[in-house]
Amino acid sequence: MEKYWIVVVDDETICLTNARNMLGEEGMRVSCLRSGSDLLKFMERNTPDLILLDVMMPVMNGFETYHALREFEDRESRPHIPVIFLTGENDSATEQQGLSLGASDYIHKPFHKDILVKRIENIIKNSKTIESLTEEAKVDMLTGFLNKAYGTERISMLCGRMTGALMILDLDNFKLVNDLFGHDMGDKVLVAVSDIIRKSFAETVVISRIGGDEFMAFCENLRNEGALSAMTLRLNDHLQKEAVRLMGEEHGIPLGISVGAVLVPEHGRNYEKLFACADQALYQVKQNGKHGYHLYDQLTDGSDTTGMEPVQKLERILRIVEERNDSVGAILLGSDSFVLVYQFIMRYYKRYGGTAALVLFTLSFDREEDSKKNMEIRSAFSNVLKNTLRKSDLIMQSGLNDYCVMLTKYTKVETEFVINRIVRKWNKEEYSAGVALAHVYRHIEHVRQMPGNA
Repeated sequence: MEKYWIVVVDDETICLTNARNMLGEEGMRVSCLRSGSDLLKFMERNTPDLILLDVMMPVMNGFETYHALREFEDRESRPHIPVIFLTGENDSATEQQGLSLGASDYIHKPFHKDILVKRIENIIKNSKTIESLTEEAKVDMLTGFLNKAYGTERISMLCGRMTGALMILDLDNFKLVNDLFGHDMGDKVLVAVSDIIRKSFAETVVISRIGGDEFMAFCENLRNEGALSAMTLRLNDHLQKEAVRLMGEEHGIPLGISVGAVLVPEHGRNYEKLFACADQALYQVKQNGKHGYHLYDQLTDGSDTTGMEPVQKLERILRIVEERNDSVGAILLGSDSFVLVYQFIMRYYKRYGGTAALVLFTLSFDREEDSKKNMEIRSAFSNVLKNTLRKSDLIMQSGLNDYCVMLTKYTKVETEFVINRIVRKWNKEEYSAGVALAHVYRHIEHVRQMPGNA
């Protein structure tokens, strides 16, 4: 088994041969190159453990090659590979120059095998120890992602020179996991979420944990809303499956992942401003049902209204709050938004009169299905609700298999008619086979208060 991978760079064939033979006898892998330019090209696709670099080479000498190597590593955010300079000269000034540049050691030619091998082994061991300690200082130990400080540094650098998207990912309703199942379960969920995020992104994506249940990522070359939508859907589908595995089918917590994103460099390259834009986009998701995504739009999310006339500000607000599509059917809300809207409607009805109904639908599976199939069934039922109900009706997934519906301005007879229509439509769905649908409801009626009543 090869212990270490060593690259030897020298324009002298005999030196390359001797180094290959000596180190090969010790079980090391050896790659031989003849110039500094060969080394730089080699390093684009390889990561050896150590480089033996001759000082006296034509065209590009060892010191020039060393400078170019470090610039390349810094530009690509790669760790510095240890370098030992090789020389046939006994010039202390040259040796001092090499060490002052940051080289790990200086060895004179011709080599003494035992000395060469020992120095290589010591330098690599020390380098790996330092690298391990450095990585520990940069990594969040629970999730394996970069910690906030180092992640901010890396992503800030990427925002300054790369094309892509800065994203903030937030775990919805995570506090309920800690409250209902304990902090040990909370840690297990965070580990599972981290694994889902890691597998959903390409290896080139830089990810950082920036809070208890909040993550940041820079995704190179993400350029459109379709890719962001598909990624968010994939994240939430996998999270539902993991939540069932960890906490059981009836855990009842509306876990999800919300994503706010901003394109770079369309909205600048300043990290602080880009982060604020992504955070604003995330806020939009949180205010509109969670478990989704929002791509920052300067017109609707971040326009500076300073200097606008009040009527212009009002027009802008109307453009933002009004629906910008012709979607039909009821609105699916997260639990927080559902509660706020419900309370507002009830206050209005108590003051001015009105009728409504609160209906709970529950799906029951007659046979065991895999989690992916169950998610498809739930999605199908959710679509039946949205497409059957009116725009003025509200839907909330209150549990894994539970859906709470608020019907506004319905009499009791109308409520029962709508419930029966939903049941009939569901029974026609191919997904309804082997899935029982139960429901209960409560009709609510308020009489208009007389003038003067509070």
